[in-house]
Amino acid sequence: MTAALVETVTVDLGERSYPIWIGEGLLAGLGAHVAGLGLSGTVALVSVPPVFERYGGAAVASLAAAGFEVRVDVVPDGEASKSVAQLSALWDRFVAHRLERSAAVIALGGGVVGDLAGFAAATFKRGLPFVQCPTTLLAQVDSSVGGKVAIDHPGGKNLIGAFHQPLAVCADLGTLRTLPRRELVAGLAEVIRSAAAFDAAFFEFLEADLEALLALDAGALRHAVATCCRIKAAIVAGDERETGGRRSLLNLGHTFGHALETLTGYSAYRHGEAVGWGIARAARLAVLLDRCSEADAARQEALLRRAGLPVDDPSPDPDAMLAAMAQDKKAAGGKVRFVLTEKIGSANLYADIPEKLLRVVLARTGRENKAACTCKGVEG
Repeated sequence: MTAALVETVTVDLGERSYPIWIGEGLLAGLGAHVAGLGLSGTVALVSVPPVFERYGGAAVASLAAAGFEVRVDVVPDGEASKSVAQLSALWDRFVAHRLERSAAVIALGGGVVGDLAGFAAATFKRGLPFVQCPTTLLAQVDSSVGGKVAIDHPGGKNLIGAFHQPLAVCADLGTLRTLPRRELVAGLAEVIRSAAAFDAAFFEFLEADLEALLALDAGALRHAVATCCRIKAAIVAGDERETGGRRSLLNLGHTFGHALETLTGYSAYRHGEAVGWGIARAARLAVLLDRCSEADAARQEALLRRAGLPVDDPSPDPDAMLAAMAQDKKAAGGKVRFVLTEKIGSANLYADIPEKLLRVVLARTGRENKAACTCKGVEG
């Protein structure tokens, strides 16, 4: 692997800082990179069948060539694997492997694998070293970075989890070329989220070059992944455990999206699809609150539609959605908080949203009538 072809973004956390390696063909050199982190001995490689069948051989061969003893754990594909049952099964495998505290866990796959393997690593023997090898766009630009690991609960998504930073993230852009179209599109929701909430120039890039991204243009992919990683790395460095508010802004669209996933049993929508739908709902809510212009909300909706995300899907029952949103992790003092864009590239956290506005946003997919709603006393 040629060093010049690898772009490195650093998550600055002092002694726990770690690199995000971005480039094509990185899995072929995974072993050398992992050894360079100071690891040796046994590694548990956690993956799902479709990913392991395509990329597991190269990853295992590279790790073995670097002197590692590789133990492979393939878990069922899909969001349902983020469960207590699968977590317990993974712990059982770690026991069978006789993993010591120096052994590392490597997650090879998308967000589900990263979350499940990461939480298993965080909790087994009070914490094992952990390396992320994300193979989906959504995982490369978001879930693999920042140390959030979790499983789902029937009452809400990611309710049971921990902060467990990886030692490194190895984002092989080549894996994106074999993604099913639906998975690629779902990942674009988090790309659009990053731009809409934090970077107006990046949003303009997406408006101009979205088709290049959808066509898997190498330059466009590298720019999008690296930009999203730089955005998230800077935020995590300043607010690692989401205590200062800024990291919460990464959840644009997620309060709506997580509730939609919960109500549909984590099966009807990919996570990114639900987030895309949620970004559109958040844009409508921001307009109704006079926090965002109609033009900026329309730009967000237009980009989401061009990406192929389900912006106009009908909402589920508003009562059920409101109940599900009440379980959101960002809730504080019994109040659900929403991340809303105030303009393209700038977002803020809001509480005390009038319920009638939420019902308007949840019940309708078209342009809401601002004159029908009076919005007073909303915290920013």
